[in-house]
Amino acid sequence: MEHLINKKVKNIEISGIRKFFNMVADTKDMISLTIGQPDFPTPAHVKEAGKRAIDENFTSYTHNAGVLELRKAAAAFVGKKYQLTYNPENEIIITTGASEAIDITFRTILDVGTEVILPGPVYPGYEPIIKLCGATPVYADTRENQFRMTASVIEKYITEKTRCIVLPYPSNPTGASLTKEELTEIAKLLSNKNIFILADEIYSELVYDQEHFSIGTILREKTIVINGLSKSHSMTGWRIGIIFAPEYVCNHILKVHQYNVSCATSISQMAALQALTVGIDDALVMKSEYVQRREYVYNRLVKLNFEVVKPDGAFYFFVKIPSHIQLSSFDFALALVKEVGLAVVPGSAFSELGEGYFRLSFAYSMETLEEGLNRMERYLNNNR
Repeated sequence: MEHLINKKVKNIEISGIRKFFNMVADTKDMISLTIGQPDFPTPAHVKEAGKRAIDENFTSYTHNAGVLELRKAAAAFVGKKYQLTYNPENEIIITTGASEAIDITFRTILDVGTEVILPGPVYPGYEPIIKLCGATPVYADTRENQFRMTASVIEKYITEKTRCIVLPYPSNPTGASLTKEELTEIAKLLSNKNIFILADEIYSELVYDQEHFSIGTILREKTIVINGLSKSHSMTGWRIGIIFAPEYVCNHILKVHQYNVSCATSISQMAALQALTVGIDDALVMKSEYVQRREYVYNRLVKLNFEVVKPDGAFYFFVKIPSHIQLSSFDFALALVKEVGLAVVPGSAFSELGEGYFRLSFAYSMETLEEGLNRMERYLNNNR
């Protein structure tokens, strides 16, 4: 019966990140620097809010778009942090994680035969959804531009079929972000074009050397902003994402969301309300720690003679594999596991443009990072 399975589904693959992680997860005494998950616990007051929701029997369906009080809190949060203005009544949707937000946005705006421009290398969660919509992912090569998806890069890939441009910043896997000036140039480029922008800003609270700036403040009518609490408040398992979009498109996204999940989990919504109000600055403590880790890892990588761009945000380094190591990124990552018990993510997991690199997450304790880089050094010494 397998021949009856939807061909589009058969032609997509499990995320290369998860595939590699699952493959090596049972390796004894392994140091893993693979998964992009904060190693901090969810703040205690946020957990308590979730417990209260259970105790108070707040366990039923909510409004499809989410509890209005939470949508108001989300509007206030991005208004204060990023000067974004959205009406909580009809321009905000609470989703089951940012992943669902990406899914239902693409399913709303894409038609068969349309194209979506993505920075390459990029997080692997976009391409499969684009293909399931019958659209075509078009990778814009950012490798010679320090992984920055700027207007000059984008312009070369725009065609009459372009329906959407994905701007994930800070980026997974590179940590590259975009400045206000760079985003203004993108806005100028697209101002007279019928092209949506999907601004994936899930790491917006983890920008280190500048203030995060959202393109939604200058190209509002074409921009769909996606955010959430997984990275900012260490709430990956609570599955709360948020869509901010103009009413004309939000109304249609809501229909897809309704038939997909009905609503985000009621209990998680109450935890999210606490996070966005009482915990509005919870990310600052984590951010401070990430800055220290970033400096440590960067200095170690430079001393090991790796070619690497210092990330502006998120918690990843995207590192070029030394030219004398004649291995694919997958085989290099596998060799690290077998020879020194260190797991990183092969760059090929982030599109073909990631080949020749590996991703290292610094969302781990300093002790883990130190031991991981000691093992990397040992591998390099053994393979000169």
